[in-house]
Amino acid sequence: MKTIDGLTLKEMFISGSNNLYNHYPEVDALNVFPVPDGDTGMNMNLTLTSGSKEIQNRNDKNAGDIAKAFSRGLLMGARGNSGVITSQIFRGFAKGLEGLETVNSINLSNAFQKGVEVAYKAVMKPVEGTILTVIRESSQALKDQVKDSYSIEKCFEILIKEAHESLNRTPELLPVLKEVGVVDSGGYGLIFIFEGMYRALKGNVIERKKATATDTSEQKEETDQNVYQVNFILNVAIKDKKPVVDSRLITHLKNRGLGEVELLHINNEQVQVKMKSLTPGLVINFVQQYGEFLAVDIHNVDQKEKVEFVNKEDLLKNRKKDKYAIIAVSAGEGISEFFKQLGASEIVFGGQTMNPSTEDFVAAIKKCYAENIIILPNNSNIVLAASQACAVVDKDYNCQVVPSKTIPQGISACVMFDSELELDDNLQQMNEALSNVKSGSVTFAIRDSEIDGVKVKKDDYIGILDKKIVCSHRHHINTVLDLLEQMVDENSAVITLLVGKDVDSSLVEKVRNKIVKTYPDVDIDIRDGKQPVYSFLIGVE
Repeated sequence: MKTIDGLTLKEMFISGSNNLYNHYPEVDALNVFPVPDGDTGMNMNLTLTSGSKEIQNRNDKNAGDIAKAFSRGLLMGARGNSGVITSQIFRGFAKGLEGLETVNSINLSNAFQKGVEVAYKAVMKPVEGTILTVIRESSQALKDQVKDSYSIEKCFEILIKEAHESLNRTPELLPVLKEVGVVDSGGYGLIFIFEGMYRALKGNVIERKKATATDTSEQKEETDQNVYQVNFILNVAIKDKKPVVDSRLITHLKNRGLGEVELLHINNEQVQVKMKSLTPGLVINFVQQYGEFLAVDIHNVDQKEKVEFVNKEDLLKNRKKDKYAIIAVSAGEGISEFFKQLGASEIVFGGQTMNPSTEDFVAAIKKCYAENIIILPNNSNIVLAASQACAVVDKDYNCQVVPSKTIPQGISACVMFDSELELDDNLQQMNEALSNVKSGSVTFAIRDSEIDGVKVKKDDYIGILDKKIVCSHRHHINTVLDLLEQMVDENSAVITLLVGKDVDSSLVEKVRNKIVKTYPDVDIDIRDGKQPVYSFLIGVE
């Protein structure tokens, strides 16, 4: 076909999203490090899923409107660097189609060129040999070859062909890919999106495969089976919020596994809901995209005493804004508690295996009643999503990101925070603290590998220092001590160990005794972090 409208573009986006969903474990498997935290595919999948949900009930014939709605969904659902970059590609793509009822070959090429421009601008230090390279080179090939007479199918054939060739060249641009013998995972995921879009053009919209029992991308971890009564009144007469259409809110809540709605009342200004849920926090975060809460009541149905119904306006009416609020990302209950002790106002759950989305950060920001809000991402793969949240949130919120890339860095930055200082001084101190801590971690290998001269056997314990594998052993203690030997020097004063949730207490005691004996002049702080995947997170200052 020579042109496509919004209805066809909608099918293409959904087909591309579904194709990625069906293959995201293959993308995860391309993780460079042989550790159990490969999440590029999952992050891209959840990002695309958010975009698809944004357009699935829309029937716009205007292609520009569909592209804009899809982009908005991606933007709010973006997780991890790969997800944020993907959202920026399609944000630029939507800008390129702005105002267009239909799209021809030239329009399509221009839109992808705009996608490249926006994606590169979103990354402070673009790295070649990644998804950025694949989108740039494939879009450039389309621009060089496209003609007015080309069909949209022909354009995608050019795009996909060059994307494959570009992907195969990524190991030559990024040495670590060549060393491990893989191609870039983000670029690989992008090709699945393109191929799904192309299949829709050919009349074969890809459907999602049925989720298996081992599929974890959209399952909720049921660690607590308490049932909560959730009642709320939502002001929906607010600009820039998603519209509440009839009773579809019930369907959305049910389809996401958030609970069963017992009562729903909707008018032009308010939504009143009474429901039961196992995950009230997820309900609140989800519903907030439709409006602002006027009142919220959450209580455990098994408890005899019900929490008083709280009116948000009454709470804030006579309260002066705090000067500061800190939002910290945490991957474990113990780590969360530590950050709260250090002054964090809000905790966003997430980490290496489950990166929080832009929308998760926006929800946390809106819970803060402060003049200045500081976000600590505490993971290099989360910094972009946090920054993106600051960019899209209302101007009423003054948000700044201190780009902590590890939990120890976040802790150090939090320690340096001083509520008496002005914002610029605090940001300077907290940013300086990031460079004063060395960050290490211990986990296990999921496959044989060799990286940077370190040979790793499957099921070995591996020590990682500042994103580089530096040691590998069969025994936990040997790995911890070897890693610490490379972290501690004559200037080191404090060793902080955050213990993972599956680590036996007897092992912790043995590790403690060995460290005390080896480093008698260094203070040791061991805390139960309860984080998954990583048995020990280590900070040395």
